[in-house]
Amino acid sequence: QDEYKPEKALSEEDLKNAVSVHHALASKATDYEKKPNVLKLKTADWRVLLFQAQSQEEMQTWINKINCVAAVFSAPPFPAAIGSQKKFSRPLLPATTTKLSQDEQLKSHETKLKQISTELAEHRSYPPDKKLKGKEVEDYKLKDHYLEFE
Repeated sequence: QDEYKPEKALSEEDLKNAVSVHHALASKATDYEKKPNVLKLKTADWRVLLFQAQSQEEMQTWINKINCVAAVFSAPPFPAAIGSQKKFSRPLLPATTTKLSQDEQLKSHETKLKQISTELAEHRSYPPDKKLKGKEVEDYKLKDHYLEFE
C-alpha cells in the first residue's frame, strides 16, 4: 500500500506479508469485472491476489514479468510425502531456481499438464461412495481441488 523505497530496509512486517511467486501463475482476471486492467496471481499456496494496472499494456507487462520470474524460481516439484495411510498429500514445491533450460522447462510443463489432466479425469471417474465418512470425502475434494488448480 505504501510506495516502495529501495533505500529503506524491509521490516519484519514487510517480510511477513511478502508474496512468493515460485510456482505461481499470473493471468488476466477474466472473471473480475468491477475494475478494468485487473490481473490475477495464483500462488503455490493457493492464494489468489488481484492487482489493477493503469492500462491494458501495463497489465500485460506485469503478467509477462511475473510469469517469467515465477518460471525461473520454479524448480520441478519434489514427490509428495508417502505415509502408511491412503491420504492425499500435495507435492513439495521448492522455491529455488530451475536448472532446466527454457525448452526443457516448457517440455516438462507440457508433460506435467498431460499427466495431471489424465490424473484428474481418472480421479473424477471414481467419485467417493455416498456412504463414506467425511474424512474420505474431504480427501477426495482436496485432491480434486489440487489437480484442478494445477
